Amino acid sequence: MKLLRTIRLDLSDTFVFEKAAEPGEWAVPGAFVFWNRDAASLEGKARSAFRSGFLGISTLGWSTLVQIVEASENDRRGMVDTLAKQLVANFGAPTIDDAVAAAKEEIAFAESLCTQPQDTLVAVHRTFEDGAVRESFRTLRPRNGPKPLRAFSFLEVEGGDDEQPGESFDIVGLAERERK
Repeated sequence: MKLLRTIRLDLSDTFVFEKAAEPGEWAVPGAFVFWNRDAASLEGKARSAFRSGFLGISTLGWSTLVQIVEASENDRRGMVDTLAKQLVANFGAPTIDDAVAAAKEEIAFAESLCTQPQDTLVAVHRTFEDGAVRESFRTLRPRNGPKPLRAFSFLEVEGGDDEQPGESFDIVGLAERERK
C-alpha cells in the first residue's frame, strides 16, 4: 500500500504556516480542520493552511508538499491510532470509536491519492465554493525518472534551447474532489 508523508524541500513551510509539519510525518489532506470555520474569513497563515496545506498527523502541523511512499499495514494502523487520538484531544470527537471511524475515512481518502509511483510529490489547492470545500490535487515527479529532490537547481544556459537538462518536474496528474 502507499500513503503520504510530509516532505520539506526548503524552509518556506516554517514561514507560511503557523505550525509546520515535521519532515517525514504521516499526512492526510486535513480539510476537516476547517469544517467548523468560515473559510471566507480566514486570514494569514490560517488561510495558507486552508488553501495549500497537508496535515501532519503527529504534530498537527502543515506541509505544502507530501510524498507518496510505500507503507505497511502496521504503518496504517499507527496512523489511524494517532489521528483518532488527535481527533478526541483536539477536535472534539465524542468517543474514541467515532474518532477511529473518522480517522479511517480520512486515511482512506489520503490513500486514494496515491495512484502515482512511489516518490511522486503531491500538492493541494483548496477553495470554498457554494458551501463546500473543493480540493484539487497535483502530482509531480522528476522528469526522466526518480532523482534526489532539491528545491532549486542552477543551470548554465547558452543559446535559446527551451529543453534544458536538470531538475524539472512534470505535472503528471490532477484530481479534483469536493467534500461537504
